[in-house]
Amino acid sequence: MKRYWLLFAQTVTVLLALYFVIATLQPAWLQRGQAFGDTGLVLLQAPSTPHTEPVAGSLSHAAQAAMPAVVSITTSQAVRHPRANDPWFQFFFGDIGTQQKTGLGSGVIVSSDGYILTNNHVVEGADEIEISLTDGRRTSATIIGTDPESDLAVLKIALEQLPVVTLGNSDHIAVGDQVLAIGNPFGVGQTVTSGIISALGRSHLGINTFENFIQTDAAINPGNSGGALVDINGHLLGINTAIYSRSGGSMGIGFAIPVSTAKVVLDGIVREGQVTRGWIGVEPGELSPELAQTFGVAPGSGVIIAGVLQAGPAAQAGMQPGDVVRSVHGQPTRTVAELLSTVAALRPGQSYRVEVLRNGQTQTLEVTPVRRPAPAKNNSLPR
Repeated sequence: MKRYWLLFAQTVTVLLALYFVIATLQPAWLQRGQAFGDTGLVLLQAPSTPHTEPVAGSLSHAAQAAMPAVVSITTSQAVRHPRANDPWFQFFFGDIGTQQKTGLGSGVIVSSDGYILTNNHVVEGADEIEISLTDGRRTSATIIGTDPESDLAVLKIALEQLPVVTLGNSDHIAVGDQVLAIGNPFGVGQTVTSGIISALGRSHLGINTFENFIQTDAAINPGNSGGALVDINGHLLGINTAIYSRSGGSMGIGFAIPVSTAKVVLDGIVREGQVTRGWIGVEPGELSPELAQTFGVAPGSGVIIAGVLQAGPAAQAGMQPGDVVRSVHGQPTRTVAELLSTVAALRPGQSYRVEVLRNGQTQTLEVTPVRRPAPAKNNSLPR
């Protein structure tokens, strides 16, 4: 019995000595052994700390402020083959019936009443429109009004406790400002991309009648149309509309409609069901350096009138082809886009002063614009 007790005591002594040696020289061995506990495998992790303050340079605050107000739009349209009623077509191909054409886009909730701004091309021709919010709610939307000339549309949904974006001031932005583009590209789900404002006042792109785009390098892809372009505070600066691409994907050149334009369209559609714009009936042209030298004016100091619509507001005020319009209602008109925007902002039925240069002499005309006619599809309209 004494021999067994002695053997036990020696074994315990050796094990304790081995433990102290390992604890002193290789303590990590003991921690590794503790990682494999009674439950099999317990991974060692550094203690986590709550993310209470934004990381320097992070735009997460702007994204979190704006993302809830950006919605996904799914449209469906019943499409029938143009020759579906042709007997010979039916003989060879049968009655193919009506097929459903679907589309994807984005929108921005701008009012707690449920008004949503998006692009006209997102909802044009749609029979059904479904809105998906970031909180998981889904509902159908109705079209309150559209404005094809600016490619904007206003929808409305009937839900309560809606998140609303804060409208920013697109007139006070500058090239180089940081921006975020938020939308639903390719239908993968809400996505945020970042970039800067690359240029302002982009026009002559052939996208809309009224073009005054914000250009950005924040990635905009198919499905982003109608989404939000926001500043570093999450305030809405524009509605993402188009991209320049040779492959269908983002190449770092995207265009957004300024929120200043969107507010005018939104107010007009909500109040009157349509956007009321002024129209004087002229065909303007850019004042090239050669024409400027001919008329004795500085290049970019006005817009030359190539044609005047007979019996139109401009003709009744005495405007003639060859006149160089310098300003309208005190606003300089250096380009065709500026003239178009300025005239469109005039109230129909009210008289305005238009300063023109004719035969080297400055003249002031009193022009009373009328309501801008709806343009014929695929047809240009005098300004």
